[in-house]
Amino acid sequence: MQTITQLSKEYAPDNLCRILALDGGGAKGFYTLGVLKEIEAMVDCPLYKRFNIIFGTSTGAIIAALIALGFSIDDIHDLYKKHVPTVMSKGAALERSQALGILATEVFGTHSFEDVKTRVGIVATRWITERPMIFKGSIDQAHGRKGTFVPGFGVSLANAIEASCSAYPFFMKKRVTTSTGDEVDLIDGGYCANNPSLYAIADAVVALEQQPQNIRIVNVGVGVYPEPKPTWKMRFAKKYLVSVQLLQKTLEINTQSMDQLRTILFKNVPLTAAGPRERGVRSAVVTISAYLFKGARHTVVLDACCHLYGRTAVFDLHGAEDYIP
Repeated sequence: MQTITQLSKEYAPDNLCRILALDGGGAKGFYTLGVLKEIEAMVDCPLYKRFNIIFGTSTGAIIAALIALGFSIDDIHDLYKKHVPTVMSKGAALERSQALGILATEVFGTHSFEDVKTRVGIVATRWITERPMIFKGSIDQAHGRKGTFVPGFGVSLANAIEASCSAYPFFMKKRVTTSTGDEVDLIDGGYCANNPSLYAIADAVVALEQQPQNIRIVNVGVGVYPEPKPTWKMRFAKKYLVSVQLLQKTLEINTQSMDQLRTILFKNVPLTAAGPRERGVRSAVVTISAYLFKGARHTVVLDACCHLYGRTAVFDLHGAEDYIP
């Protein structure tokens, strides 16, 4: 296992603002870790040192927060293997939420948003007002009201992560208490931004006053995996539990619509997107244009940690001029 201390490369400061945006996707976060492992190896330094802003939704929020705390991808993968299958194997919403709470508490402990090593954004959705609630760590990410800014609204990392992952009605809603004493009921951030790229760009452009041409963003999605051979229970669920299909469709539509808005509003912001190719293939082919080594081309075949179905993923990393992070 490669530790953070072995990731030792240093980079000279420049005028680029680099964003890492991680989509939601439940247990398919194993795929995200496969992509990030390769990026980490190529830049040869902890990812929190290479990205100025890291946003995550749901399972992406777990990964984003751990990266921002200084964890290596190997360490995050070990935590995923230990906790995520336990959460996803529970049969009832209350049981899943209890398991998710245990995961959040054991993994994040007493960490607060003041402990993160780079700017972070954890996306959740307000149940009552139907608006996003984005937990941030740095005052320079605030869009106004900087005088009253409190990192993460005073909510612990564990509670914010649990809220971002609470895909109601398959999990219970998560109630958090802010530094001002407000109690807020939250659900999965995927309901408002399963792909958090647009919110991250808004922080860079509006809050940090970065010029769009100086922004580079890597967005890692989880796509759609080939389904395993269905059991009679799965056939029953597909036929009768329409809410399962509706939730999946809602999150996917949300992801695509946010990306379309990003394309329209920030078409001059270079973006590298990674996600498994659909159409039922046994391997995932990902094109990451560039962000890794200027002018270099790399083709890498690796186990992408897609242990959900035991597949091996294939990555084709193409160089693209100036998009180095």
